[in-house]
Amino acid sequence: MRKIAIYGKGGIGKSTTTQNTAAALAHFHDKKVFIHGCDPKADSTRLILGGKPQETLMDVLREQGAEKVTNDKVIKVGFKGIHCVESGGPEPGVGCAGRGVITAIDLMEGNGAYTPDLDFVFFDVLGDVVCGGFAMPIRDGKAQEVYIVASGEMMAVYAANNICKGLLKYAKQSGVRLGGVICNSRKVDKEREFIEEFTAAIGTKMIHFVPRDNIVQKAEFNKKTVTEYDEKENQAHEYSELGRKIIENTDFVIPKPLTMDELEKMVVKYGLAE
Repeated sequence: MRKIAIYGKGGIGKSTTTQNTAAALAHFHDKKVFIHGCDPKADSTRLILGGKPQETLMDVLREQGAEKVTNDKVIKVGFKGIHCVESGGPEPGVGCAGRGVITAIDLMEGNGAYTPDLDFVFFDVLGDVVCGGFAMPIRDGKAQEVYIVASGEMMAVYAANNICKGLLKYAKQSGVRLGGVICNSRKVDKEREFIEEFTAAIGTKMIHFVPRDNIVQKAEFNKKTVTEYDEKENQAHEYSELGRKIIENTDFVIPKPLTMDELEKMVVKYGLAE
């Protein structure tokens, strides 16, 4: 079983990328996949479950107590047998959502939810590594691999570099390693070249360049991943290729994040400075 955490700037497409990659792994590569959503919005599994609202683990914990947090109650099964759980979080404006991530993962481990027959467990993590709770999958060794979703936009690369600082901090104690950067294209100028230079500079690689395609949004409107919506679409095969690269990946590193000066120079070089 490989446990993978997906990080990246808020709004960069982590949940979309995670769900579409999971669907491709299950459909095209016959892999058994579990998605653990670590966002209080609880939107990490809706495409796998056909848009059905999922009762979150924190909701059950709050309303019924820890003894009622059973696998049958909080884990739902969706497309191609993909297992899904959502951590959820506190009521808006109350409490710490990061603490909810810690509690949820501990409860799932205690319940034996991550069964040995699984090929992949994906932790879809909220935003940047700025809070101990959201850093938990890498800090406490819950995930062995990290993939960062980025684009050629300036702030997405800044966030990726910041996430690498968190990885560097926790790598030695937890053993977590960076498997690469997934470029979720926004069709900005010189995007592929920028991400390739950035990843080389921090000691990793762009594992895949996911082209921008409106079929992704069309599938989402229909509450499906691209693979489920139409497996013959080119974008479904892009996610399949990303899945294949993850399956075959053996290149895991402790990243070497850039200084702010180094990153600013690279940004200016590619004409992305404001």
